[in-house]
Amino acid sequence: MTAQDSATRTTSIAVSSGTLLAALGVVAFSLTFPSTVWGLESFGPWSLVTARSVLAALVAGGFLLALRVPVPERRHWAGLAVVGGGVVLGFPLLTTLALRTSTSSHAAVVVGLLPLTTAVLAAVRTGRRPSRTFWAAALAGAVVVIAFTVQQSGGTLHSGDLYLFGALLVCAAGYTEGGRLAAVMPGWHVIGWALILCLPLSVAGSFVALSFEPVHLTARGVTGLLWVAAGSTFFGLYVWYRGMAEIGIARASQLQLAQPLLTLVWSVALLGEHLSPAAPVAAVGVLVCIAVTQRARA
Repeated sequence: MTAQDSATRTTSIAVSSGTLLAALGVVAFSLTFPSTVWGLESFGPWSLVTARSVLAALVAGGFLLALRVPVPERRHWAGLAVVGGGVVLGFPLLTTLALRTSTSSHAAVVVGLLPLTTAVLAAVRTGRRPSRTFWAAALAGAVVVIAFTVQQSGGTLHSGDLYLFGALLVCAAGYTEGGRLAAVMPGWHVIGWALILCLPLSVAGSFVALSFEPVHLTARGVTGLLWVAAGSTFFGLYVWYRGMAEIGIARASQLQLAQPLLTLVWSVALLGEHLSPAAPVAAVGVLVCIAVTQRARA
């Protein structure tokens, strides 16, 4: 075996591993909206967001402490603050506020635009320019997802859409910066330290929110809280950032084209929402676009 063959095989293995990790993150994220709807049965929106952040920080802090992970260098803290503001606090808060008036399936329009937005921000932030084939497939995938989700929601806008579009921007920024940091430190370190950085604000917010918002504990409400804390926030972002570091921010972001469709499936199974007959057609279109983006130069 030549050195070139060995390098090619190593790269192929890395891409497969990174793709699998990023895909696991997408699956974890796809449960976020239905789980948030469950969580809102027991908690107010501010209580749910701050409590999920505190619980996720406790899990991350336990791992960081047990493994004696050193504190990141000072130059990384600004990036960690962007991650914390985007994916730990900003996106959860804005989408939770939106889900008070929007259905889980309608909120999926956010992640329909998120892959393209993340790819654009990543190109600006890192200076890497994907191929035209990549951009064409990414844009086509976004169009398919948006068209489907708009058709699914009846083509109308809801009062929570401003929250959803705001969530789109802050989350894309958090993904881009987290993916960049994951190239210089393990993915779980990125989300772990971002959670720790947000912990003082999360704890203070929890005390205030729980004092003003009523709490009615139910099995579904508690399950929803536990999933968005441990599943979506910690595990999901861990495998997501690790996958991003291996295959690149732009390529990983396009795997999220499948997330709205997965969310719709969970919304039907867990919340009893209606699934359009157009879902299989949209699923095929999205899978084709994902396949093209994964093979294109990114």
